[in-house]
Amino acid sequence: MSPVFSLLLCLLVYHQLSLSTANSTTFSADIAALKAFKAAIKPSTIPPWSCLGSWDFTSDPCSYPKRTHFVCGLTCSSDADPSPSRVISITLDSVGYSGTLTPLVSQLRQLVTLDLGQNSFHGTIPPSLSSLSLLQTLTLRTNSFSGSIPSSIGNLQSLQELDVSGNSLSGYVPNTIFSLSKLTRLDLSFNKFSGGLPKLPPNLLELAIKASSLSGSISKSSFDGLNQLETVELSANSFTGVLQSWFFQLPSLQQINLSNNTLTSVEISKPNKGYSELVAVDLGFNKIKGYIPANFSEYPVLASLSLRYNMLRGPIPLEFSKKGTLKRLYLDGNYLTGTPPPGFFAGEESEIAGSFGDNCLRGCPASSQLCLPSQKPTSVCKQVYAGKKPRSQKHH
Repeated sequence: MSPVFSLLLCLLVYHQLSLSTANSTTFSADIAALKAFKAAIKPSTIPPWSCLGSWDFTSDPCSYPKRTHFVCGLTCSSDADPSPSRVISITLDSVGYSGTLTPLVSQLRQLVTLDLGQNSFHGTIPPSLSSLSLLQTLTLRTNSFSGSIPSSIGNLQSLQELDVSGNSLSGYVPNTIFSLSKLTRLDLSFNKFSGGLPKLPPNLLELAIKASSLSGSISKSSFDGLNQLETVELSANSFTGVLQSWFFQLPSLQQINLSNNTLTSVEISKPNKGYSELVAVDLGFNKIKGYIPANFSEYPVLASLSLRYNMLRGPIPLEFSKKGTLKRLYLDGNYLTGTPPPGFFAGEESEIAGSFGDNCLRGCPASSQLCLPSQKPTSVCKQVYAGKKPRSQKHH
């Protein structure tokens, strides 16, 4: 054997030894937890080409390079760390995995992300998840989880995003959710909850609980101190009563959707110190009575307003036609009277989109798209203004 060849062989062996040292084996408890995780999923729902299909425990889960086994679905801690590798992320592909979420997933103590979204997991959410003290993202959306959200979820002090939308969860939204002080995004939409809103985490940016059977009033105590909240999506629930002016004064609020509820009144004052970031408000398909609050025109960047299919009366505020930022205005399906402000029809039709139709207006130009559909029959409008109960409004 030539000296050059011997040297190359020694270098190759040294390189392989270096790799095996750098690519330390996975922590044994993590391997056991991964095995239990896969075992809780029906094998017939694991395609061979999927992420879970590549989880073959004849190979070390955190070994590198991942040529054939564990090619996706999990991430491990840095290979530069000489100690055993830890699993820090499970992010499954959306291929229809069906099974339960094993409570033993709580043994993955270094887990930062757990994303099982858009599959067919069923059963309950294990309370043992509360031991994952480093977990920042929990995404279980669009599965078939049932039962309640465990109250122990309040122990996840590192959690920043929680998305359990599109399941069959029921019961009350736990009060312990307020303890999630780092939570910025919460989506509980499309479930079967009961009761009202609890006190919400203080640092939320985005709140979405659409079509989830919530009821009661929109209480100030739920939103107290939410100075960073930008988006509120609470449409298609059963919220009742008055939406008070404090709600519109939340300092960072940009988008509100409370459509398809049973709100009966809205109170709105001018923005605090004339400043507001509010861009879009949708209060359509409620039971709001009274006059349209003209103070909406005082919100400096408001671009979209929907009050359609409520029980509003009186004229369209003149101030709305003078508001240059307003690009979408839906007032159809009420009992508005008088003549629409001519400013809406003086410029280009493309300047504002929306509808004033299905009201009791006079002189709405038939040539304008804003005046579609046609106004209510005069007989209906006379009945309403004579004090008789108006016809039930259609809901979408």
